[in-house]
Amino acid sequence: MGVPSTQASNAVIYLTYAAFLVTGCYIAWRLRHQSKTEWLSSNRTQKGIPLALNFIASALGSGILFTYPQIATICGVQGLVVYALSSALPLLVFGYLGPIIRKKCPEGFVLTEWARQRYGVITALFLSICTLITIFLYMVAELSALQQIVNALTGLNGLPAVIVECAVTTIYTALGGFKVSFVTDNIQGAMVVLLIILGVITVGVETHVDRSLIEKSGFLESSLLGWQLIYILPVAILTNDFFISGFWLRTFASKTDKDLWIGVSIASVAVAVILTLVGVAGLLAAWSGAWKLDDAENGYLAFFLLLAELPAWVVGIVLVMVVSLSTAAFDSLQSAMISSASNDLVRNKLNIWVIRACVVVIIFPVVVVALRAPDILQIFLISDLVSASVVPVLVLGLSDRFYWWRGFEVVVGGLGGIFTIFLFGLVYYNGDARLAGNLILLEGGLYANDWSAFGAFVAAPVGGLLWGFGACGLRIATLYIISRVKGRRFDALDKPPRSNPFAETFEDNEHERALDQNDDMKKSGRFF
Repeated sequence: MGVPSTQASNAVIYLTYAAFLVTGCYIAWRLRHQSKTEWLSSNRTQKGIPLALNFIASALGSGILFTYPQIATICGVQGLVVYALSSALPLLVFGYLGPIIRKKCPEGFVLTEWARQRYGVITALFLSICTLITIFLYMVAELSALQQIVNALTGLNGLPAVIVECAVTTIYTALGGFKVSFVTDNIQGAMVVLLIILGVITVGVETHVDRSLIEKSGFLESSLLGWQLIYILPVAILTNDFFISGFWLRTFASKTDKDLWIGVSIASVAVAVILTLVGVAGLLAAWSGAWKLDDAENGYLAFFLLLAELPAWVVGIVLVMVVSLSTAAFDSLQSAMISSASNDLVRNKLNIWVIRACVVVIIFPVVVVALRAPDILQIFLISDLVSASVVPVLVLGLSDRFYWWRGFEVVVGGLGGIFTIFLFGLVYYNGDARLAGNLILLEGGLYANDWSAFGAFVAAPVGGLLWGFGACGLRIATLYIISRVKGRRFDALDKPPRSNPFAETFEDNEHERALDQNDDMKKSGRFF
């Protein structure tokens, strides 16, 4: 039992970073002649297995070592299974919606570009702000988690590791753009899967379970919070995934729709298994006595309390896994933020060297905020309620039946959903405006022993839709009155010209056949 020595810990951490730096820079050098468009995206270039590894790497992060064992110590097996499935299954939505959005917006590579075409500039900028803030918060959460993990596993100050990770990912991401992030995620995703398997085996062999604690813990029983989470977590995570443009970059990067389905299907299964295995560490920590059942405040440390009971070499394996998880997640977020900002704010008109400089600039505020934001779960919750308010009114525009739905409704509905949380809080807390305001940020946490969090996640999407339909009715009524006053024809409910669906299908199939022919020519040596 014990912690690796300072020298050993530093060697494991920084040699892993060095390996990623060399690999990333080599890949970036190989891609040095790519255009600005290729630097920002890789539309229709990737097959199913690389996509799967990328979705795995992007869906995880070092923060999972806190959050999933913690839910196991709070809600037991029920909460853990719900959390793991709620995190993994939403990836399938990209397989379903990706082909639809790609047909509607073939030249785009992020969701905001479709929003611009469907709803207009104002709505696209509104969605872009939500997206960029969400990515920023995820970057902050990742660095905050890394700092705490390094400290918990080794006793070292985690700040140097944070700075080195930022430097490493910034260097190769600035040089190679999205494509280098994609390739390194393949390597890091494969490493994470192998290290998880190795880590689970070692932890399982070395942990000694006290069977009397299994029944005493009550982790095999259901709970009120566990049932609440069946609704809360899918809504929070599914809607929030819409704001992670790294997922959309990978969706548009799929060579064909089939490749996309292969990628998200494999990734969903793998992520569900990985998160469940990580969360089981919380159960083992309790059943082995490493984490005391009455120590609810330190439930988020269950994984590390368990490791403290294991040999130092096990901690070394986990350190490599942590660095791989964190680096893969962070470079994906970096490239996603830059690609989104370039597309949404400046319409990809900046020189590529200016864009590369922006990769460096955004790191400084991220590090500063990360050092002051220790509560990782709270960081995620800040954006969850926003996405739960905005996404339901946004996706209505994907259906041709809602051709009359406009950007005005999306913005009003999104803001109205957030305001509805406040209104719910006023009712729930008997008119206490301070507590109602705190509910918007879920300062009481997601796992409160009441109905506040559940009510907030009901109020957000329902309120957003109600405000959106109210705004729609107001807009249409106003246009009707204006048309009557000015003697014009009322056309607010006219259907837009319908394109030929067979032409779209034919064009898409032709594109996929051309790609397949190119692959065949490459394999036969007739195409260079």
